[in-house]
Amino acid sequence: MGGKQDQDKEAYGKPAKYDPSFRGPIRNRSCTDIICCVLFFLFILGYIAVGILAWVYGDPKQVLYPRNSTGAYCGIGENKEKPYLLYFNIFSCVLNTNIIAIAQNGLKCPTPQVCVSSCPEASWTVEPRQFSQTVEQVFYAANRNFCLPGVPGNMQVLHSLQQELCPSFLLPSTPALGRCFPWTNSTVPELPGISNTSISQSISGLLDSLNARDISVKIFEDFAQSWYWILIALGLALVLSLLFILLLRLVAGPLVFVLIIGVLGVLAYGIYHCWEEYRVLRDKGASISQLGFTTNLSAYRNVQETWLAALIILAVLEGVLLLMLIFLRQRICIAIALLKEASRAVGYIMSTMFYPLVTFALLLVCIAYWAIIALFLATSGQPQYVFWAPNSSLPGCEKVPMNTSCDPMEQVNSSCPGLMCVFQGYQSTGLAQRSLFNLQIYAVLGLFWTINWVLALGQCVLAGAFASFYWAFHKPRDIPTFPLGSAFLRTLRYHTGSLAFGALILTLVQIARVILEYIDHKLRGAQNPLTRCILCCFKCCLWCLEKFIKFLNRNAYIMIAIYGKNFCVSAKNAFMLLMRNIVRVVVLDKVTDLLLFFGKLLVVGGVGVLSFFFFTGRIPSLGKTFENPQLNYYWLPIMVSILGAYLIASGFFSVFGMCVDTLFLCFLEDLERNDGSADRPYYMSKSLLKILGKKNKGTPGDKKRKK
Repeated sequence: MGGKQDQDKEAYGKPAKYDPSFRGPIRNRSCTDIICCVLFFLFILGYIAVGILAWVYGDPKQVLYPRNSTGAYCGIGENKEKPYLLYFNIFSCVLNTNIIAIAQNGLKCPTPQVCVSSCPEASWTVEPRQFSQTVEQVFYAANRNFCLPGVPGNMQVLHSLQQELCPSFLLPSTPALGRCFPWTNSTVPELPGISNTSISQSISGLLDSLNARDISVKIFEDFAQSWYWILIALGLALVLSLLFILLLRLVAGPLVFVLIIGVLGVLAYGIYHCWEEYRVLRDKGASISQLGFTTNLSAYRNVQETWLAALIILAVLEGVLLLMLIFLRQRICIAIALLKEASRAVGYIMSTMFYPLVTFALLLVCIAYWAIIALFLATSGQPQYVFWAPNSSLPGCEKVPMNTSCDPMEQVNSSCPGLMCVFQGYQSTGLAQRSLFNLQIYAVLGLFWTINWVLALGQCVLAGAFASFYWAFHKPRDIPTFPLGSAFLRTLRYHTGSLAFGALILTLVQIARVILEYIDHKLRGAQNPLTRCILCCFKCCLWCLEKFIKFLNRNAYIMIAIYGKNFCVSAKNAFMLLMRNIVRVVVLDKVTDLLLFFGKLLVVGGVGVLSFFFFTGRIPSLGKTFENPQLNYYWLPIMVSILGAYLIASGFFSVFGMCVDTLFLCFLEDLERNDGSADRPYYMSKSLLKILGKKNKGTPGDKKRKK
């Protein structure tokens, strides 16, 4: 039996041999995966070049500021005092065009548009008797500065209306997204061919779709009223996370067994509930043969076979867990001891708990840089202006080349009524525009690769710090002075290429998943059941592949941090080491996942419940100092608190999980390298030695080890 187990272990590589010079993470190491390191730096230089190219050709102001008919921005430059855009006849677009299409097209309408300092506050229409008066008398003198720039004051109002240089009517409007949109209850003038009902419906639909300004103001007010309470909630989440990890040293064992018994209890209740439902339906004679086949899945709840199948599945799970608890109790005890040891390691190297802030800052830089590049690339190109007239069939417009290029700075002299040189969009020609799609793909690849590299950096740095804790003879005396800083500098100096290699493999799989999701989205309306099945299989395979690569990369980074070898060798050694101890790996993984899930549930649930009771005013007698603020949307600070608590808990518990995985690999190596003799004592803690039934025949201080 023992010989067969030894043969099985030999199939996954030979156990690590004793090395008298090994003292934990080696210091004398060389750079690894240099080719991938050079490739990564070249890619980063190209990423920077894409950013420069996007900055040169892009114009994000078109997203932030509206444009008038001449293409000038409202709110900046010469129109700094005129931040709002007024449409002369907004109904020309809302009545004949889909509102979503208008929003996607930059809210452009086939009507003159002018920048104004304020939106109209009252309804007004040009009366017939005013046609013979001048623009100065009707518009400028009455403080109606809504004509296009440069319209002379001595021009007749009739001529200005025919050429659409001034508006023929005004409606009380409110600014939304930098544009003046009419009120829904405003008195609409009679316009030829347009009913008041259709105008009111169009205004209502437009405001419902685009008027987000009031909501944003209310959200800003809620944040201004509750930001300090949100910070208190996040501080509470931080304290709870620290307490949970530090108290694991004392209550890890009872907590794990309580969780396991809780899972068994939930399964037992499920078995009881399924039996009761099955018994009732069996007595009624409700069988699946009477129901037949149906696509209404809820109907299967009323047949006995459904509950019988659920009962069998739960009973099998209950039996498997009981057998695992009985026969794998020693390995569960090892997992608990490693959890305690991880809590001890975190207590000695407290700086690791705040390393997620470094990772978060680097991730923020990566995401912000990509977002800026994407915005600039999407707005690249030079503005184009074309001739436009409200009615090209009028006399004098036959010979005018409509929709041809023009210069907005030149004065338009034509007999065509209302002829103007208006802004059409951005040209799609040129080097940057022709390569726009390729540059966007490059930017997306850069986003995934840099994010995965940052995450890999964090894992490798933490692994180096915690490995230095495990391989210290006398704790904490032999732990390096700055284990986290040393691991950070060591990883950046020697293993940037290895991290880039692992991140690239994961990035390619994630890009493949994104492409597959895009294809699935595009073909969703046209695909047949066979195509849907094939796509689902591919997506499932890629999902499993991504999970496996993440698991393999994580353990490879641990081996890189300890031994300083390249990515492929480290991944192979880690995989072989885990396969030689596969049962321990499964037990530790599930116990750790269960414990961390409970910790997240405790932190997030506690903060969420307290936030709900506080912001809804359900905690009485707190006094004026702790009085809940008056909010427009009380759910907003609650959701922010819950999300922040989840991020904080995930950050702290990810450090703890990395510590457990690192100590576990070191523990497995310790078992293979050493035998407990005076010359080769174990590095593991006394609790692990006691569980394994082993002991050191000599302590590290009894005999000086060979170098």
